[in-house]
Formats: sequence, structure tokens, C-alpha cells
Amino acid sequence: MPIPTPTAERDTPFDVAALAQLASQFFAALPGTTPLPVASAASVPSPAAGGLNLPANPLPPGVPNGPLPQPSTTQFAGLGAGVPALNLVPSGPDQAAARAKPGAAQLPHAAAPNGLPDSLVTAAPGIDGRLGGVVLGVPQAQAPAQPAAHGSPFYFLDLAAARPEPPALELPGLGLPPLDLRSPARTPFDVQAIRRDFPILAERVNGKPLVWFDNAATTQKPRAVIDRLVHFYEHENSNVHRAAHELAARATDAYEKARSTVARFINASAEEIVFVRGCTEGINFIAKSWGDKHIGAGDEIVVSHLEHHANIVPWQQLAVAKGAHLRVIPVDDSGQIILSEYQRLLGPKTKLVSISQVSNALGTVVPVHEVVAIARRQGITTLVDGAQSVSHLAVDVQDIGCDFFVFSGHKVFGPTGIGAVYGRKAVLEDTPPWQGGGNMIADVSFERTVFQGVPARFEAGTGNIADAAGLGAALDYVQRIGLPHIARYEHDLLAYATAAIKPIRGVRIIGTAADKASVLSFTLQGYAPDEVGRALNEEGIAVRSGHHCAQPILRRFGVEATVRPSFAFYNTCEEIDRLVAVVRRLARA
Repeated sequence: MPIPTPTAERDTPFDVAALAQLASQFFAALPGTTPLPVASAASVPSPAAGGLNLPANPLPPGVPNGPLPQPSTTQFAGLGAGVPALNLVPSGPDQAAARAKPGAAQLPHAAAPNGLPDSLVTAAPGIDGRLGGVVLGVPQAQAPAQPAAHGSPFYFLDLAAARPEPPALELPGLGLPPLDLRSPARTPFDVQAIRRDFPILAERVNGKPLVWFDNAATTQKPRAVIDRLVHFYEHENSNVHRAAHELAARATDAYEKARSTVARFINASAEEIVFVRGCTEGINFIAKSWGDKHIGAGDEIVVSHLEHHANIVPWQQLAVAKGAHLRVIPVDDSGQIILSEYQRLLGPKTKLVSISQVSNALGTVVPVHEVVAIARRQGITTLVDGAQSVSHLAVDVQDIGCDFFVFSGHKVFGPTGIGAVYGRKAVLEDTPPWQGGGNMIADVSFERTVFQGVPARFEAGTGNIADAAGLGAALDYVQRIGLPHIARYEHDLLAYATAAIKPIRGVRIIGTAADKASVLSFTLQGYAPDEVGRALNEEGIAVRSGHHCAQPILRRFGVEATVRPSFAFYNTCEEIDRLVAVVRRLARA
């Protein structure tokens, strides 16, 4: 059977129609199979359209229905329609031919996205993805970084050669007229280009295209993050810091550069960043280390009515153990904290204020700058839970002025099982270790142990090295797009969804604060939230239905559970229309 020659017109390594013809002939030759219908070249969608869909029926036995995986590419969001993706160059004998492909330009190591070696990446020349003067695409080619002349605390680590800061982004205030979300030319980025960066968005659920509206629970991962994890395990896998061999050097570089990336992302220094599994572990770490030392009998810890259970339970446990008291900031009927009541709660016995920047259940954006400033004037330590804010808002811990800030990687398009605690250096140095073991010690004898300085003293044992590198890739990805752009788009997406769902008979929106992130909690009269969730799932729409680990705030509004669609910058108005159609159908029934 002759092998078809790839067509020059396509940006794929093969002719899709010819491949389908080959598949049909192959299955026809097998006993007990039915020939596969072959679509014309014009009817087969390109990878840029969101995946390759061969005709659904009839399929040979054992062949799954649904879209085929897209070709292996690394894509940059915001490049716009018609801009070719970055194609991974195969290794082995075909590598030289791939490098010689017309229109391919080699990227040196320092310019390769997400730390991938230059042998893996090519890009079409002349494409920089400029949208509105902001470079969102491939960095300019430059010479590979040279080793640093100065010494480093880590093997082979050159912190000075870390990826440069992305360009500063400016965005008009949200008081401008709403964006035309259905027109890529009118939005701050091309949402369809972004969607192609997330492989799972081509998935089908119950035969329908997946709509991922469960972003407050976890966000999906771009190809850049997936590729970074694969690269780590294929080329860098080792423990860190404690060996002089090459893979230990690579792993240490990856781990510590990720720490520097986290620090840049929130405007801190690398020595103020402690890697943890996520927000929950971060808050427990602070409660069981800083809290155990600084909270005593009769002291008071202040939280708000909006808090996730992870920012309630550790403080309750500490209060019980120490004989301290938990005080709660009330909220008004819109779901915003009442600052005047907060000020009345503070006193000489208040030792800590711990508050979420964005409510996971209602989407309320809390005025943490004011909350922290009021506490600092009285010498009170402050912690800000940024689990729901880092993927929606630009965070600057110096501007906020907090002593601690925590966030989870999986909420900001990174891997699960990784997160970070920011602690002001002076506060961290006054905080004892909370776990003991390897990596966090300077010297051990049977008589005494000398601990490392910060942050190493808080990272006992082998850390989540690969996922730290993946988190760094996720933050780089978000910064290339620009959080001001993301915030503007999601703000208008939430406004669109709210205006569409609010008039439906029986819908009650829970949480109507003037300043909200992209969470839309609601109930529907006559239906339990899980019934609405199941009806949406039948249409391929994923939402969270339940108490969202935030029972106190839901009970403040007289409900035990809500339906919670939550949006990200890869969601669209068309997806919201699908959700609204289901809710409207249920309401009519």
C-alpha cells in the first residue's frame, strides 16, 4: 500500500484525508470489521479547530468514539487566528530533517519556553504574537545563557540567568464599556487560541463537548505545564541539593528557579517562599509552627464569615489546644465583610487576622489591603489566603503588606500537590520548623540539631520537585497573557452570565457583592443543587454542587448548598449559553 506524501498546504506532518483512507483500508482487511467511512479533505477539521473528529459511525469494534488527540505541539496563548503553533521537533534520525523544514527557526536554550531544551522547539520566524503592543508569543532569539561567574548556593544554579520578567501590561479600569466577548478583535486576547493550549478542552462528556465551569475547585492545565512535567521526568529527575552529579544539578536548578518564579509572581524574594502541598497545608504549617509559638491562653484569632474550612479548622484546633478564642468578621447581605465590625473586633488580645482575598463560595473580593492596614496599625500579624485570587487578580504582597500569603498551584493552572507560602523574612526567622528530617538541617548529633536558615528549614524531606517546576511553567504562562487582561475578560464573562441567569424564574443568586471574581453561586427553586449539577453533566457541563467546604457562609444565607459555576479565561459566552439553556429548561419543567 503506497504511503501518501504529506501535503505542503497543511501544517500537520501528514495528509489527514489520506490517513483516513489508509485507516479505512486497514480495517476493511481485518476479519469481522466494517469499513470506516472516509471524509473528504475539506470536511476534516484542522487541529486548530479543536481536534480531529472522524465520522462517528460505524466504527470498528473496540475503537472509541470522540475526538482524536491533537498533534503534539507547544502553543502560546494569544497568538491569534492563523498563527502556527510551536511544533515539537522529533528526536533521533528525523531530527535533522525536521530542523531543515522550511519556515522553522531554532530557538536557543535561553529562549525556549518553559525551560525545554532548544533541541525540542522550533517556531515560525517573524511571529511575535503582538496584540495591542504586548508581546505574548515567542521571545526574541538570543544567545544561550553563559554560566554565572559568581558562586551559587546550589549546584550549577545560575539565578541571574533566570527567564526575564514579562513586559509590563497596562489595562484601563473596569469602568469602561463591556468587552464584546464574541469578537476576538475586541477582547484582550484570542480566547480560541488560548483554548487550543488546553488539551482537555477537546474532551467529550456524554457525547457533548466538555464545558469546564469548575475552576474554583481546580483549573485545567495548559500544554506548557504538561510538557514541563514530562521534560522533568525524562531529563532532570533527581533529588535536589545533596549530590554533585549532573541530574541533581538539573533538578536543583528547576526547583530553585521555580521558587524564584513564584517570588516574582507575587513580588517577594525567593528566600521568603516555602513550597508546600497547597493552601491547606500552608495554613496548617503556619498554625502549627508560628501559631504554636505565638498564640497563648486568652489570645484571639480573627477570621471572616466567608472562609473556606481550611482557614477555619486549623485555627479552631489551635484555639482549643492553647485556650485561645476565634472571632468572626460578619458580612452584609451582599456577602461582603463589614469593615466597621471588623475594627470593633480587634483589641490588645488579637494576635492574628487570617482572611481570604476571594471567597470560593460567593466570589466576593475582600478589601484585604484595608483589612491588613488596620491590623498592622495595631501590631497584629496577618495572613491572606490567596487560593481563589492568584488566577484572577494580580497579587503584590508588598503592596498588600501581609505577613503571610498562601496559594495552591492547581488553582492557577499548575499541577496538584504543590503550593507556596510567602512569609515576610523577619516573621519566618521567628518561626520554628514544623517537621523534622533531611534537607532542613545543617548538623545533627544525638545531643542536638542545628537547622538550616529560611526557607530550607521548613522543607523537610524530598519535596514535590517536578510539580514545583510545573508550577513555575504555569505562572510563566499566566504572566505571558497578563493578569490585567485575564481580570478584564473574566469580569465581563461573569457579568454576561449573571445577566443571563438572573431573570430565570426560581433562580436565586447567592453572593451579590459589587466586587466579585468569576464565581456565580445560585439555587433553583424546586431542585436540589445536585439535581441541577446532574442535569448539567448530561450536557457535558461541569459545575460544583454542594457546600464548597464553606458551610458557615452558605448558612448565613439560609442554604446548605448551591450550584457553583466558576469561570476562567478559557471559557466563552457560548459555553455560558449552554448552561443557561439547561437551567431555563429545568425552570420551565
